[in-house]
Amino acid sequence: MALLQRITNCVLTTGDKALVLQKPSRGWWVAPGGKMEPGETIKESAEREFREETGLIISADLRAVSTIVIMEGDQVADEWMMFTFHATSFQGKQLAQSPEGKLEWKQITEVPNLPMAPGDKHMFRHVFHGKGIMYGTFYYTKDFELISYRVTPEQP
Repeated sequence: MALLQRITNCVLTTGDKALVLQKPSRGWWVAPGGKMEPGETIKESAEREFREETGLIISADLRAVSTIVIMEGDQVADEWMMFTFHATSFQGKQLAQSPEGKLEWKQITEVPNLPMAPGDKHMFRHVFHGKGIMYGTFYYTKDFELISYRVTPEQP
């Protein structure tokens, strides 16, 4: 099994909009983020990754911790931890083009309807409407079809 990856991302909201990133590989929308570097705290990683992908400087708070498990048959093929942060203000100038894909401000109500990994819908819903920190485990096939999940606090 591969080394457990640690991923951080951040949802930036201002008013009724959120800044999201469309990845070219699947066309899925995500919160800007990426892999942690050795020695970083999760907060440092989320803020650095966000700056690299958007050009914006933020101060973010932890909102969700997710375990992502990729299954191949009944075997675990890959697993990573994702730490999701939320920011409501920023400084700096947004990049015209992110090195990771297309950046767009979208209405918060529109975001959950965009093409994305099924677990990300739970994460965005919690960041937009939930309280505290969501803890979740999401099981996927190698093609990112959701097999099962559990989240605390539970969502509708």
